[in-house]
Amino acid sequence: MNRLDLVRSSLAELDAVKGLSWVAQNLDRLKFATSLGAEDQVLTHLIATNKFPIQLFSLDTGRLFQETYELLELTQSRYQIPIDVYFPDNLEVEQYVKSKGINGFYHSVENRKSCCGIRKVNPLKRALVNTGLWITGLRRSQSANRQLMQKVEWSEEMNVIKYNPLFDWSDDEIKDFIDNNNIPVNSLHKTGFTSIGCAPCTRAIAPGEDDRAGRWWWEGSSKECGLHETRVKQVS
Repeated sequence: MNRLDLVRSSLAELDAVKGLSWVAQNLDRLKFATSLGAEDQVLTHLIATNKFPIQLFSLDTGRLFQETYELLELTQSRYQIPIDVYFPDNLEVEQYVKSKGINGFYHSVENRKSCCGIRKVNPLKRALVNTGLWITGLRRSQSANRQLMQKVEWSEEMNVIKYNPLFDWSDDEIKDFIDNNNIPVNSLHKTGFTSIGCAPCTRAIAPGEDDRAGRWWWEGSSKECGLHETRVKQVS
């Protein structure tokens, strides 16, 4: 049995707390990437309150909502847990703005994906160097694309096993857990924002739209920035 299959089979029937406990006891170099969304706040709560040896980090694209920065500060204060912040390379950003314009991502899908690559994908690659397991807050119900993903999978792009402890949680389960544990969340959620990314690329959603309909809404199709692949590969 290769390493991916071992992790997948070991975590298959475990809930989020037992799953995080298993990886903490059996694996090393664990990192949790938090975007400070509702799911990520649940995972931060679980990691901090159970004192799991998992390193937290977040990506600051340079164009986040002020409410996101406020939540980052509040979360660190509430849980007394460090959250490393990774930024895009300033020269890459400057070259992009020079060639595409300050809001060039609106002009084409190619431009938008290039911006996401500079501001999100490249910093994530740096953050995941020498990582044994990448933990995320992805859930199956967030979008049609994410229904193709799995609880444990291999990230071809990042060359690491990815674990999504809350993959099968429903919207109601997330909301109830947050309410019952008084977990701080982004104040934008109260105004119709579900999936919250960069300010120019995120809007509130309408009733009946999926969670990620407010991301890059002008494109109408792609709802991923390149951080998460749907391909799964068997590795040893």
